[in-house]
Amino acid sequence: MTADATESGRLSFVTLQQFLDQLPPVLKTLHDGGSDGRLLRWVEPSELEDPTPYLPEGEFLLTAGLPFLGAGGSPAHVDAYVQRLVQAKVAALGFGVRPYFDAVPDVVVEACRRHNLTLFEVPESLPFAAIGLQFSQLLETDNARVFRQLAETNRQLMRAVLSPKPEHELLAALVQRVPVWAVMVGADGRVRARGTGAGGSTAVDLAMLAPMLERLLSGHGPRVEMDGFDQPGSALVVGHPLRSTRDANLGALILGSDVPLTPAQNNVVQSAVGLLELLVRQRTSGSLAPGQLATAVLLHPGSLTNGGTKHVNALKDLLAQSLSSTRSAPMRVVQGIKVEAPEWPAGESPVRELLQWRRMFDTKLVEITDYGFAAVTRLKVDDALLADVEKLGWRLVVGEPTELASLPAAYQRATSLRGQVQRSGQSVRAEEVPWSVAGLLGREAGTLLAQRLLQPVLELEPERRDPLLAVLRGWLGENGSWDSSAKRLGLHRNSVRRQIGVLGELLQMDLNQAQVRAELWIALHYADVLTGGAPA
Repeated sequence: MTADATESGRLSFVTLQQFLDQLPPVLKTLHDGGSDGRLLRWVEPSELEDPTPYLPEGEFLLTAGLPFLGAGGSPAHVDAYVQRLVQAKVAALGFGVRPYFDAVPDVVVEACRRHNLTLFEVPESLPFAAIGLQFSQLLETDNARVFRQLAETNRQLMRAVLSPKPEHELLAALVQRVPVWAVMVGADGRVRARGTGAGGSTAVDLAMLAPMLERLLSGHGPRVEMDGFDQPGSALVVGHPLRSTRDANLGALILGSDVPLTPAQNNVVQSAVGLLELLVRQRTSGSLAPGQLATAVLLHPGSLTNGGTKHVNALKDLLAQSLSSTRSAPMRVVQGIKVEAPEWPAGESPVRELLQWRRMFDTKLVEITDYGFAAVTRLKVDDALLADVEKLGWRLVVGEPTELASLPAAYQRATSLRGQVQRSGQSVRAEEVPWSVAGLLGREAGTLLAQRLLQPVLELEPERRDPLLAVLRGWLGENGSWDSSAKRLGLHRNSVRRQIGVLGELLQMDLNQAQVRAELWIALHYADVLTGGAPA
């Protein structure tokens, strides 16, 4: 925003050239100081010897020459008068002929040329009052036009908010109306939406914006952060925080341009910031969609599997609104397990913890549980997000992509992996876990099972222990067949039978029972860990 526009407080402005175009073509330009494009604040007649204390910046000053009568017409006096006008940033000087002068004095023309002040000769046929009235009417017309444009822009922004992808559509509408590029980031510092500026200008690299983002996401209260970069469309970069009603930082909107924005354009930016804050607050703090979804599922629990197409699609729409996604986008169940004390004070209201996970996973569907939390999110939960969660003292079970009807099953699969995370202290991804008993147990639980079931054998000397474990593994691998296991082990079938009998006595188990055999087979996968080898 220019200093002129800021101080004027008006939504729009009229340039000197725009004003001259509205006047009768009777003004004579005696010196063009290059101020045609300057902001014109007001038109003011004055016959004071020094009117500058009463002149705001950007004034079109009119005089009939009274200050230049007598001694005031000396070159030194005129030069000082014009110099004061230039220092006061007067846009132009209009000299009216009659009643004091028949023409603009040469000394005035020379002084204006010397100090490069635009000078016009105003004929007697054009009263100063008519000039002032014309400017007032032009300013009123221009402001009315700007208000109409602002109203249309606000309607466009509101339509964007109601679209399926509101953040993206809102930024698209913003860069269409304001000459900027735009980037919206979440509370985690990751890009949520982009808008390409006029001429195809794009945002600078996110790494260059890191210092500004850190200030935006760590500060408090209403504010803006400013920077600039030597890149097209980025000479002036302004960041606006997106805040909750309790002043929590929910993200930021960063805009870049090569020129300062006008007051009207800044008004559009402020509207966009307010709407983005509303969207983020709805997604992370509350909205109607989760309540409607919960009501529908509570009252019609079977509707997910046997409901009509219209009803299921309505549920998908509510779910999409709760996840800030489209109806067809896959989702994941995420379970968080607390392994260290959280950073926020113990005993604090769970609302803060709930909002923390809503912001991080960009979802309204979060449940606080006895083990930590569970969430449904559209995010892929990449390594960077996983690292951020682990820094807070948590570990995650990240479920596989799923659809609405499969959410309960996805939750059960994530739950089956939770014990593994609790024992190992390591996050797991369901996509990377082999779906077998051994895979679900994990190394720690499997080793514990082997130690408990095989303890009498494991306590034997290695020369006695290892052959017995080899016979047990071979016999179980051949489903208890004496002949097949003897052939596999290179032993006589009676030797196999005798050693299996010894194992049954040592373990005090009935090896003819299928459940006993299954448990021993799983335990043998981890026995080598206890004997100094690699797991089978």
